[in-house]
Amino acid sequence: MNLPRILAIVGPTASGKTSISLLLAELLNGEILSADSRQIYKHLDIGTAKPSLADRRRVKHHFIDLLEPDEEYSAGQFGKDARVVVYAILKRGMVPILVGGSGLYVKAVIDGLFEGPEKDPEIRERLTEQWQREGIGSLLDALKKVDPAALAKMKEVTPRRVIRALEVFHITGKPLSQFHAKQEKAPGFETIQVGLDWERRELYARINQRVDRMIADGLIDEVRALKKMGLDKRVNALNTVGYKEVFDYLVGMLNYDEMVFLIKQNTRRFAKRQLTWFRADKRIRWNTMTPDCQDADVARDIEKIFRSRRAKP
Repeated sequence: MNLPRILAIVGPTASGKTSISLLLAELLNGEILSADSRQIYKHLDIGTAKPSLADRRRVKHHFIDLLEPDEEYSAGQFGKDARVVVYAILKRGMVPILVGGSGLYVKAVIDGLFEGPEKDPEIRERLTEQWQREGIGSLLDALKKVDPAALAKMKEVTPRRVIRALEVFHITGKPLSQFHAKQEKAPGFETIQVGLDWERRELYARINQRVDRMIADGLIDEVRALKKMGLDKRVNALNTVGYKEVFDYLVGMLNYDEMVFLIKQNTRRFAKRQLTWFRADKRIRWNTMTPDCQDADVARDIEKIFRSRRAKP
């Protein structure tokens, strides 16, 4: 049985996903779902390279500017919400185009995620206090005892993820890894994934240029406005490359040159982690990008891949 298809354009930050996805939406009669864990938040425009209002008028976008920065949102919830939107777009006879660099968000739509029980504020507060008092080492020791599999699967070990794994165990008596083993599949559509693949040196040059452009476009003023709203980098949405360094600059922890250097360095490191994630998914077809590539030509090549009945690698 031939399932309806959706298209996913993935790749690291600054790889050109936004401009190419706009062209593809026009070629395929599509709508775009932003698979970016930060673009869903209001007021985070420059630092997330959010599509402009003109771009959003040009092509319908979903999952942009839905939440305030201090609201919680997870990849699992995104997967559920996005699948509802995918089915609605397909029902209208259009093509859903999933675009973003948040690998877990893409996976949540394509494969489904099961995140376990709802949060328990008391348990979470107790674990957070333990982390603040004793450091992450004590939490890691506890997780090694009750769920070493969950710890081994973490691509990046952060206090937030370790606390969540321990929280699930304390609520249910079962390790988080058991819940992940039962993750749901997303039925009803086939996904063609295409990645934008740059030579590393070229990608890093594009990242450096993007950071310079963001700062010139007003990133520091954007963070000042967030600060006036009473927000800081302790808010999960703002504990993000580009925002956390500017917050440190505004409180005098960094000078201007140090801030710029760290944003560029941390963005390059983030891009490397994104590539590691996407390279592990062998279903992705990689489109080689060079400075000579024209976005329109790349979009037409991807359109051919999508329309081909032999689209899978």
